[in-house]
Order: sequence, then structure tokens, then C-alpha cells
Amino acid sequence: MSSLTALLYGALIVYLGGWFLGYWMGNFALLLFILTLVTMVYWLAERLRFRPAREAAAAQLEVQAASRRAELAKMGIEKVDGDVTEARRKVLAQPWWLDWTAGLFPVIVAVFLLRSFLFEPFKIPSGSMIPTLMVGDLILVNKFHYGIRLPVINKKIVDNREPVRGDVIVFRYPVDPRVDYIKRVVGLPGDEVSYLNKRLTINGQPVPMQQLPDFYDEDSLRYAQQYSEKLGEVEHRILIDRDRPAFIPGNHAFPNSSACRYSAEGVSCKVPAGHYFVMGDNRDNSQDSRYWGFVPDENIVGRAFFVWMNFGNLGRIGAFH
Repeated sequence: MSSLTALLYGALIVYLGGWFLGYWMGNFALLLFILTLVTMVYWLAERLRFRPAREAAAAQLEVQAASRRAELAKMGIEKVDGDVTEARRKVLAQPWWLDWTAGLFPVIVAVFLLRSFLFEPFKIPSGSMIPTLMVGDLILVNKFHYGIRLPVINKKIVDNREPVRGDVIVFRYPVDPRVDYIKRVVGLPGDEVSYLNKRLTINGQPVPMQQLPDFYDEDSLRYAQQYSEKLGEVEHRILIDRDRPAFIPGNHAFPNSSACRYSAEGVSCKVPAGHYFVMGDNRDNSQDSRYWGFVPDENIVGRAFFVWMNFGNLGRIGAFH
């Protein structure tokens, strides 16, 4: 078993090393699921076979020691050298390959359940959600807000709430489901969403906007026009670069692309059933539904709601909307 365990750890190191060096795209959810299963097998084997065998061996050692003392007592020898306590401790001790598998199972299964059904941490890698979320923000995502989904395959088994306009969601990128994206829900199933001349309209009604003082981006060292926008009950800030053209570049070849109409002024789309139209708050620096289409409901991971750390700015910690 020690050789098998060493082989499994070797495979894990190779997988993580290739992922870190960029040779392949890793799947942390699948990896955590496999680790949970493997350590569970070791944990069950320890509980049902290996530990009872060690305890039986320790008991046999004590019986043999007692028998030896009894034989020596018959011979008139009362003082016997040696103590079985240390030997018993060594017999009962877990070997390294059980300590590093069965011993880790409670921790791994707790992380698996917490990450799969309650909360999952993410790191913001880009500026598409500035000013709501900054590059380097470490956020928490509520996994049960929209219902309970099976891990790895992401299939919903229990319904809860439906996404509403203004929600910030994490989802599997429709173009490459191995990648997670974060955007704001703008259009619901059946909505007519238009973004023309950098003005958002939903079902023929312009979304309320109010201009705010310009936003200074410390990364790009430039100012951007900042607005307050209200989607449903959610009021949030957005950035607009008036120097960028309203035209949406690209070939726009995506599922249900026939529901969208592109022009020099922007795009208008009819959101299909079971799908959502999402956009970044940094409107002119966000690859979103305007470019690659709608987000299927089955791709939704959860609702983002809290910044739990930003090592460059501790003032970022707190809830957001």
C-alpha cells in the first residue's frame, strides 16, 4: 500500500505541476472530488481493516508479555526487565501512507462540502468589473443562492431563487466551460436588451443613470467617466469610455446569435428562455454577452456577494452589490 500511495502522490504532483506551469488547464472541482473519494477509501480501510488489525496485534503483544511474566513468576523471578508500552505504541501508530490519506479525509471532505454547496472563493483576475470589483479582490460566492447543484457536473437538483437584474454572478464561460467568469446580470429570459450608443435599455425602458465624479484607474493611470446605474432594486457604479466607439467588433457567431441585431450603434438582443444577458461594469473593457452571447442557466455557479480580502488594499473588504 505504501508503494500505491507514493504512486498516487506522484501523479498528484505531476498534475499540479503541469497545471501551474501552464501545460494543461486544471479542474479543481474534479480534483477535489477525486481526492475526497480516494481519501475516503483509505479512511474506511483504516477504520474497518488496518486499525482493528493493529489493535489485535497490540492486544496479542500484551497477552504474550503477561504470559511471559507469569512463567517467570513460577520460576521465582518477580522483577522482569522490559516494558511493552513503547512496543504497543509503535504497533498502534499509523504508517505514513495512512497518516497522509485517511488522516486528511475529514479536512478534505469538509472543504469539498463547503466549496460545493455553500461558499466558494474566487480571485478577480481582470478589470472588467471595475469599479465594483478591483483586480486582486478575493471574493466569496454563494453556491446555494440559486439552488443546489451537484459538484463537477453542475446539475441543479434543488431550486431556490432565480437570478434577478443587478445580481453579480460567477458562471462557466460558455465558450470554454473550464474557465469561470464574473459579470452582472442585465437581461432575464424574455427580455429585450439594447446597448446602443452606450446607453442600456431593457424592454424599451432606459435604465436610470446619473453621472458621478470621474473615476481614476490606478492601473491605467487615466480617468474614466463614472455613472450610477439602477437595475431593478440594485444601484451600482459603471464606467464608460466615451472615446471608444459604440460598435461591437467580432464575428458574433454564438448559440442563439440570431436573437441579436448588431449595428454601428451597438447591439439589441432578445434573451432566450433559460438564458441570461450579462455585462461588466467597466463597459468598454469587458468581454461579455455583447461579444460571445448568452449565459445558460446550467452554467451559473453562484452569486458573488463579499470581498473577503485584498492584500493590496484592506479597505476593500466588505459586501458589494
